[in-house]
Amino acid sequence: MLHLDLKKKAPAQHVDWQAMLDTKREQVKHETLQAFYQQGWVAPDTPLKDVPFVALDFETTGLDSEKDAIVSIGLVPFSLSRIRCQQAQHWIVNPNRPLAESSIVIHGITHSDIMNAPDFSHVIEPLLSALAGAIVVVHYRRIEREFLDRAIKQRLGEGIIFPMVDTMELEARKHRTGKRSLMDRIMRRPPASIRLADSRARYQLPFYQSHHALTDAIATAELLQAQVAHDFSPDTPISDVWS
Repeated sequence: MLHLDLKKKAPAQHVDWQAMLDTKREQVKHETLQAFYQQGWVAPDTPLKDVPFVALDFETTGLDSEKDAIVSIGLVPFSLSRIRCQQAQHWIVNPNRPLAESSIVIHGITHSDIMNAPDFSHVIEPLLSALAGAIVVVHYRRIEREFLDRAIKQRLGEGIIFPMVDTMELEARKHRTGKRSLMDRIMRRPPASIRLADSRARYQLPFYQSHHALTDAIATAELLQAQVAHDFSPDTPISDVWS
């Protein structure tokens, strides 16, 4: 996960995911995407305690999905009570473009690491198989949503979209809106950081070295578990937190 400018946060979009997913299921033509959408998703009123989650993280060559590409993928299935590390997966993929020195410094993936790595097309099926039927959890959904959509569209001719839980958005709701945010402005205090490491620290979660896709996926899974325990309820419907 690359460093981001988080001074401004776009408002959450309210989407009728049930209708959108039904439409996508009918419209997609590529057999890989058909298989993915046919797995379905939990109903909007499903309590969080009954939702199968998959935490997902990408490392990329930059922040612009139009110009940059994915270089590594990490994911781990989990529930509110358990993180299934034995089922975690991690891939390094060839972005088919030179790596900028600035991105190498951040994620540590070098030209030698990608030299013999497969193209993203070789991991589409196992990746979508791991995500199918689950609710994907990310920290800052714009990266994972836009990069995944573009990478698949380039290779399969069709894009992809599905609901995600964004742990950064949940932190923004808590710390950058309402009375708390107003008092920060009145007192001229800087807004609370909603980066992954800083968000975890507020819940006394352990520090992990960032910018490794699998480590960040596990860190995101733990963060959602803590957020639900502190700010929601196991009976909260998934529609209250997905976007």
